Amino acid sequence: MHRRTTGLIAAVVALGMTATLAGCGSTGSDEVTLKLVAADYGDSADNSSKKYWDDLVEEFESKNSGIKVEVTVLPWTDVDAKVAEMAEKGEAPDMAQIGAYADHAAKDRLYTADELLSISVQSDFLSPLTAAGEVKRVQYGIPFASSTRLLFYNKELFKAADVEPPTTWNELAAAAQSLKDTGVKTPFALPLGPEEAQAETMQWLLSGGSGYTDQIGTYTLDSPQNIDTFRWLKSELVAKDLTGPVPPQKLNRQKAFDAFARGEVGMLNGHPTLMKQAEKGGVKYGMVPLPGVNGKAKATMGVADWMMAFKANGHRDEIGTFLDFVYSEEKVLDFSARYDILPVTSSAAEALAADPKHKALRAFLEELPTSELYPVGKTSWAKVSADIKKRIGATVERGGDPVTTLKEMQNAAVAADNSAG
Repeated sequence: MHRRTTGLIAAVVALGMTATLAGCGSTGSDEVTLKLVAADYGDSADNSSKKYWDDLVEEFESKNSGIKVEVTVLPWTDVDAKVAEMAEKGEAPDMAQIGAYADHAAKDRLYTADELLSISVQSDFLSPLTAAGEVKRVQYGIPFASSTRLLFYNKELFKAADVEPPTTWNELAAAAQSLKDTGVKTPFALPLGPEEAQAETMQWLLSGGSGYTDQIGTYTLDSPQNIDTFRWLKSELVAKDLTGPVPPQKLNRQKAFDAFARGEVGMLNGHPTLMKQAEKGGVKYGMVPLPGVNGKAKATMGVADWMMAFKANGHRDEIGTFLDFVYSEEKVLDFSARYDILPVTSSAAEALAADPKHKALRAFLEELPTSELYPVGKTSWAKVSADIKKRIGATVERGGDPVTTLKEMQNAAVAADNSAG
């Protein structure tokens, strides 16, 4: 395990696109400037992630000397592409907190986790997240934020329809029919539009007993269970007009969340940020695990975003010192509390679960240890995910063919995997 030294440190924070994207530099022989490009988790200027990083860096620099940290915060629509562009130009930042790491790892651009982190920090990550950050059993992706999914339901609409939260697919379909009969506009929202179709799809594949890959990482999009899952969605929900006025292939996740917060949706799959949105809309909601074919699904979907460190500029010791600070229990908890995101470390997860202020997040935390994540360690996943977003919604529409489409998508996934090497 790599052991780091700290050295003398001066506290200066410089946030700004021009300085950050210019690459890494230092202002003196005893001083190092680290560049971090990070994603924005806020939905307005008031709660932008910039404020989080401002506070964190100010404290870090006040407790250390000789390391400066400059942070640029970019929206999710831009950040992955911007970092990729920087790396291709030979202008990679020292660190990036973005959505995917595998392409950079495959091009040998990244430090491994054990080259950076202290033993205590590295061992504190939740095991499913550590595993998801590995390529060929070597960890390059350092989990930064996580979430799981639960089935949200509108308590008042359920009471009016005289139904209980479902525990099986048949119960879900029956509850949706009862909601429709009482005039609910969208009994079950099924967002298979291009915004996040890969997420909704994975939740249903897991609840059907399969997933995107098998236990050894081979794509299984056209497994018998996955075909049955989409046949069921098509025949039992969509064909019976239980998914609302917007066709699933055109319904994006945020639009579904907005409709739930307006009281127009009986049920949908959601992540922790939907809680606050529903509360702002005055919706009384409950949350339960997504039903499986004959009971609770074997696993729920987990999602993680990643921190990674580039080798191009050196500065391994200084990066490690900073990341050990970033992943302290206090800082992980601070970020989770600000954005209703699940912590990625065991210590922070235990502290959050014990805090009455975060009682609502406990249900999501309970799902995390057995959750399954996207196959983000596969460099082909970006192409496969894009194909899912583009094509999966059509399988449940009138005239859609789950068998043919899933087999075509499987063939494309295998081809992408083979070309990735």
